[in-house]
Order: sequence, then C-alpha cells, then structure tokens
Amino acid sequence: MLLLMIFSLVLLMALSVPVAVAIGLAGILGTVSFSNLPLIVVPQQAFIALDKFPLAAIPFFILAGNLMAAGGISSRLVDLVESVMGETRGGLPLTCIVVCMIFAAVSGSSVATTYAIGAILIPAMVRQNYPVGFAASLQATSAELGVIIPPSIPMILYGVSANAPVGDLFVAGLGPGVLIAMALGLFVIMWARTRHQPVVSELAKKEFLPSLRRSILALAMPVIILGGIYGGVFTPTEASVIAVFYALAVSLLIYREMSLRDLLDVLRRSTLSSAIIMFIISMAGLFSFVLTRAGVPAAISAWIAETFDSGLTFLLAVNILLFLIGMFVETSASIVVIAPILAPVAARYGVDPVHFGMIMITNLALGMITPPFGVNLFAAAAVAKISLHRMVPYLVPLVGVIVLCLAFITYVPMISLGSLYLFGVR
Repeated sequence: MLLLMIFSLVLLMALSVPVAVAIGLAGILGTVSFSNLPLIVVPQQAFIALDKFPLAAIPFFILAGNLMAAGGISSRLVDLVESVMGETRGGLPLTCIVVCMIFAAVSGSSVATTYAIGAILIPAMVRQNYPVGFAASLQATSAELGVIIPPSIPMILYGVSANAPVGDLFVAGLGPGVLIAMALGLFVIMWARTRHQPVVSELAKKEFLPSLRRSILALAMPVIILGGIYGGVFTPTEASVIAVFYALAVSLLIYREMSLRDLLDVLRRSTLSSAIIMFIISMAGLFSFVLTRAGVPAAISAWIAETFDSGLTFLLAVNILLFLIGMFVETSASIVVIAPILAPVAARYGVDPVHFGMIMITNLALGMITPPFGVNLFAAAAVAKISLHRMVPYLVPLVGVIVLCLAFITYVPMISLGSLYLFGVR
C-alpha cells in the first residue's frame, strides 16, 4: 500500500498536478483500496487535520507579512540596516541577510520575505555591480531564515503534527537562525573581499539617526511580538493577530503608504496563500491517517530500529532522506506527512522532540533553495527577472554553507535547546 500511494503521489506530481491535489488523491486511493473505509472518512479526516487552534496563526502571520511589505515597514528596515552596514565591504549583501532575519521575525514565511525584501535589495545590489545571479541567490537563501527564525509557519505545523509545544519551538529557533545568519554573513564578507566589491553603497549615505527615527515603529513590531510570546503575555496564535493589527495600524494610520485599494489586494493575496497551505494540510492529514491505520509508521519504526544502531547514524540517514524529500515536495506537506512518523522514532533514540523539529525544519528549508521545486528560487528569479540557470553557480556555495550549519544543528543539540534554558523555558 505504501509503495502504491507513494508511486501515485510521485506520478501525479510529475504530471504537474498541484501538490495538495496529488496528496489528496493518493490518500483517497489508499482509503478505497486498502482501508475498507467509507468515503465519508475523506472529508472527516480533512476537517480533523484543520481543527487545531495553533493553525489559526498561519493566515494571520501571512497577512502580517504582506501588510509589512505593502505598508512601507520593510523598506524602512532596509534603510536602517543599510545605514549601519553600508560602510562594510559587502554592505548590501549583509543588509539583505540582516533585514531578512528581522522581517522573518514577524512574517514567518520565506516566500513573502523573498518578494518583500528582494524587490528592494536585488536591484540595489545589481546597481552596485554585484552579479544579478548572486543577488537573486543570496536573497533566496537569506529568505530561508523566514521559516527558521520564530515565529515560523513550519514550526506551527511541526508542533501540531508531532505534539511538540509551539512556544518551545519558537524559542529554540533563535539559535539555528542566528547561526545560519552569521555563517551567511561571514561567507558574504569573504566573497566580497575576493571580488574587491565597493565599500560604500548607495543607501549608506543616509545617516543612522534619521533612519532609526523613521524605522522605530517597524523595529518595535518584532520586539512586541517575540517579547510577548517569550514573556508569556500571549500565545503564538494570539501574537499572529496582534501582528496583523499592529501592521495595519502602522501602515494605514501612521506611515500612510497603503491605500484601501492596496489593502484589498493584500487581503486577496493573503487569502489565496492561506487557502493553499490549509488545503495541503487537510489532504496531508488524510494521507497520514491512511498510513497510520495501515501500520506504516510502526513498520518504519521497527525497520529503523533494526537498521541503525545509534542515534548518530539515524540522524545522518534522516538528514539525507529529508534533503531528498525537500527537493521534490513542498515544505508544509513534508512536515505534516513525515513528522508524525519520524518524531516518535527520534524520541526512541533519545533525540529531544524540539531539537528534532529544528533539524527537520532546517533541512526541509533547504528544499526552498534547491531545484527542481525550490519556491524561493522561483520567487527570487521572478523578482530579478532572470532564468534559474544563471543563479546556480552562485547558489552552490550558499547551499554548502547551510548544509554545514545543518550538521552543527544536528549534532550539537545545545544550539537549539540552549535558548530554552536561557529564557527559563526549561
């Protein structure tokens, strides 16, 4: 049954059937062929998959990210960081990394980060004689921080799927996110020095204090959201609603860079993005239910226990598997389908569920910047107006940096768990 469902899933995706539809049809095939269940189970399990309170945060974080992009919040963040980084060799690429890190602290979406920040910084880097392929590749890679720096939509999905506390996952994401940002920054500085890139960029001419005054409300947004979550003032789901109202108030009433017509367009795009993710979650819930009922997770657990004699080899095998899956399957769908299977097995090897979540999310985030289905690559290519093959030579070393960071995250648990102890969560 597992082979037939996977074969049908791969075949449908190869035929360009949308991911959610392919997962749903594979789940229906398993239901009809092997489970001897009535078809009423299909909508029932689809509803059960969505009937989880933490999932309510997803559409609100998507809307908050789109409001930030349309309301001038992201552009002010760029100006501020550039006024600090501009005097450094490779200042614009460093600005890209830092701004993506800050923007990710509210939007939770890597694709939204790619469009919002890339539209500003990719043309700016090209004007400073950075190769357009490098600019687009760096933007796509930096935007990956959107799913690693909390709050993060994949973290919410993993928490729901693996029964892990979403708040703990948010706190744990700080270590891996900062590590990846620092590694990318070090790479960019070395790359800029070898190519003798200019020290002063076009945006660095702006003074720091005026830029700080203009962006103080934009900076306050991640502080309020993350501070409220870590301080126990509100839950991650409540934080998503607060983020929306804050971005809406700042964009419409204070910055006044967004009209009501723009707001309608933001609402439309956010609704479409949310609907796509929710559809994937519902169909993946059906797929997971059929596999569980057929005993597939138990069989896989038994096979892994017989095959791998230590947690080290298990994590290596899991990373290879997740890397391959991430290249072909969308991140949200991968988490919802795979996390319920692998998380209990990881626990048997003594791997903390929160630590394993960071491994899974970081690894699958690589799929966003690796062909053939890297969504960040297509988004960055669309913003830069170039073909994908012009990005590949610059993308390879950036992927290597993320893979190196993944190795540290995998085998040094304190990178993920240290912030839990630092903030007194454990």
